[in-house]
Amino acid sequence: MHQLDQILSEVAGYHPSADLGMIRKAYQFAAAAHDGQTRKSGDPYVTHPLAVAQVIAELKLDVASVCAGLLHDCVEDTSATVEQLGEQFGKEIAFLVDGVTKLGKLPYSTREEQQAENFRKMLLAMARDIRVILVKLCDRLDNMRSLNHLPPEKQERIAAETMQIYAPLANRLGIQWVKVELEDLAFKYLYPGEYEQLAGEIAKSRSERLEYIHHVEKLIHKEMTDNGVPCSVMGRAKHLWSIYTKMKRTQRPFEEIHDAIGFRVITDSQMHCYQALGVAHSTWTPIPGRFKDYIALPKPNLYQSLHTAVIGPRGERIEIQIRTHEMNLVAEHGIAAHWKYKEGKPLVLEDDKKFAWLRQLMESQKELRDPTEFLESVKIDLFGDEVYVFTPGGDVKALPKGSCPIDFAYAVHSSIGDHCSGARVNGMIVPLRYQLRNGDTIEIITSPNQKPNKDWLKLVKTARARTKIRYLLRQEQRDKAVALGTDLIDKALRKHDTTLKQAEKQMKHAADELRCQTVDELIVQVGYGKITVQQVLEKALPGLGKKPEPEAAPKAESMLKTLLRKVTRRTSSSGIKVAGEEDILVRFAKCCSPLPGDPIVGFITRGRGVTVHRRDCDKGLDLDPDRRIEVEWDGQSKAQHEVAIQVLCTNKPGLLAHISQSFTDQGVNISQAHCRATEDGRAVNTFHASVRDLDQLKSVIRSLSRIKGVFSVDRVSADLS
Repeated sequence: MHQLDQILSEVAGYHPSADLGMIRKAYQFAAAAHDGQTRKSGDPYVTHPLAVAQVIAELKLDVASVCAGLLHDCVEDTSATVEQLGEQFGKEIAFLVDGVTKLGKLPYSTREEQQAENFRKMLLAMARDIRVILVKLCDRLDNMRSLNHLPPEKQERIAAETMQIYAPLANRLGIQWVKVELEDLAFKYLYPGEYEQLAGEIAKSRSERLEYIHHVEKLIHKEMTDNGVPCSVMGRAKHLWSIYTKMKRTQRPFEEIHDAIGFRVITDSQMHCYQALGVAHSTWTPIPGRFKDYIALPKPNLYQSLHTAVIGPRGERIEIQIRTHEMNLVAEHGIAAHWKYKEGKPLVLEDDKKFAWLRQLMESQKELRDPTEFLESVKIDLFGDEVYVFTPGGDVKALPKGSCPIDFAYAVHSSIGDHCSGARVNGMIVPLRYQLRNGDTIEIITSPNQKPNKDWLKLVKTARARTKIRYLLRQEQRDKAVALGTDLIDKALRKHDTTLKQAEKQMKHAADELRCQTVDELIVQVGYGKITVQQVLEKALPGLGKKPEPEAAPKAESMLKTLLRKVTRRTSSSGIKVAGEEDILVRFAKCCSPLPGDPIVGFITRGRGVTVHRRDCDKGLDLDPDRRIEVEWDGQSKAQHEVAIQVLCTNKPGLLAHISQSFTDQGVNISQAHCRATEDGRAVNTFHASVRDLDQLKSVIRSLSRIKGVFSVDRVSADLS
């Protein structure tokens, strides 16, 4: 009960008129429902809902949100129903609990499909009430805090999902402290070797760093007050994931990351923010290109602040963020800082321009039925840094960093994107591959004859542009498949004195028999090669599909075996089962080089068998889902698979031999190596090696990461390396 009392005390502190009795009632219901259940750690299960409610209270959310945190697992993990919750606690709390409850055990073909549908459901609930995602984030944070009790494969899967979806979502909602903690916890389980090494190096210099932070805090405060800027100053070291990504991006070891410390100046007005910036720049030398004004141009998550970097005391690079007290509250708590208790109404998307990004996410999810593509679209929309560009009329558009004019064209209107033939940036003609920069004014040149092509997919960064281009390209592929399928079936039917038009009823019967919803779908499947003309004839014209043979015909083979049987006599050397069948012509896509253990999917290509891609492969996502076929590893094959590994390291004698020895120690053979030194004393090494499966590859990467002088180790595309 001690933790419950803490929660009640916290809620009463920021919401004096809160109905604390409702929170007690929710706790009692959850404790009774979860009675006898334990967590993987062995603790009573109710400790988890209590911890979630504690985080919700730290975000200073309302009573309904705290109750939803206490009850969030009741529907999923106990016999309680949403209707029961509605009767006991009201529709509002029941809706929030239902929003974070995963869908029931429906017959999903893949874990990815289940993940996508659960997330889609949550988005729809979130569109009605943003508190749904706030409760879900608090749930995920507590689950990440106790992840050490789960088996390694589950740890990695949950950490990856957290890094790809939930941390960016916390960032989009502006809840900085939740984002930072989620990233660091996910880092710990995704890259344990790198995490331990970096945490160890930071721990070594902890006392020295704290002394420097205190020294600079006093110095900044003195300079500001001497110049008439009232303020408080806080210094902190950057969080682990932020330092690690900077090390990877700049290819430098920890010792050479000089701006790992940041300072925050909190003042009372916007005018004093700009005055503080002037003081900082006149006291220390500013670093060119590092100033950003998020007060004049706030981020889509409402974040406002002035950012600059200077050469500070003792020649150290330091980052300084300057903001008001209100801006600081929004920076830490994001959308939760805008909560209004008086109205007692849920925060709805349509009411607020602040949720434009979320409405865009909702629009894109309506168009995407394919779960893999939907999740990829969500990840793109949630991630990262943005550039702010202008239309010729002066309107601001925020686009992901690295966007090109095609992204901008689709952001304005789909038809402008479809017919984009060129662009003028700041009055100058630029190629479509040009990367947009902050402050650019873009004018799109269109042509009625222009249409998207495959190369555009290599240029665009936004999910909206990618989705629209893929749709049109697939439509083109589908039209070709319809023409080919129609031609093949019509020619076959004419040999039996009928035509496709005359045999309409028979074709409908064939479509039903071959599990196609319509005749059009059957024609498409024949065009793609998933169904043979012979099979169509056998169902449409029984007795005429096959010519009589003098001897009994052998039993018909399965559709896939007929289409794709290998010409060699080896059995399942690929280690792949296609729709449960072995011994089928299989090729591994070079763009992603799948390994046993990778989630995979197959695509049929007429005359070339099945090409196997990793499920998250961009090129695989570009292909028409109608050509997709479920494939799986057979678990029996001992075949070796080639994979490319890129190692970035310092250029020093003996290190390459050390790296090579690491491969040998893991029992892995290097078939090819490409090594080059760069001008800044570093080396880029790409190794082609043969491994059994994903586990062996991870073992190799972990081993290489531990070598002193190695900055990063990545699996790269074999055809790009």
